[in-house]
Amino acid sequence: MWRKLILALVIVPLGVVLIALAVVNREPAVLILDPFGGAGSSFSLQAPFFLFLLGAFALGLVVGGIASWLNQGKWRRTAREEAREARDWRRQADRLEKELESLDPAHHRPQLTVD
Repeated sequence: MWRKLILALVIVPLGVVLIALAVVNREPAVLILDPFGGAGSSFSLQAPFFLFLLGAFALGLVVGGIASWLNQGKWRRTAREEAREARDWRRQADRLEKELESLDPAHHRPQLTVD
């Protein structure tokens, strides 16, 4: 339910805005990658402006995703350690349970005495 709400309130309007920007910015633009060269630099790229906008948006998504993934590394490490510890405890509990089952049940049954 929350996923559909987020999709409806955030993703759909964002997609509409990006499509509108792409339609409005169809004119060719020159991206000069040489900060010291002029307009005739060999390190330039000419494409419709919306491609630069969408490329910047995609690059931001990738960089943000990587930053988020790196930031959450400590939590993934903690989850792995906790899972390993839970597995060890489960193994020990299973081993103790088997030991208990293998013992003579009559030997450990409490004796009832009648006075």
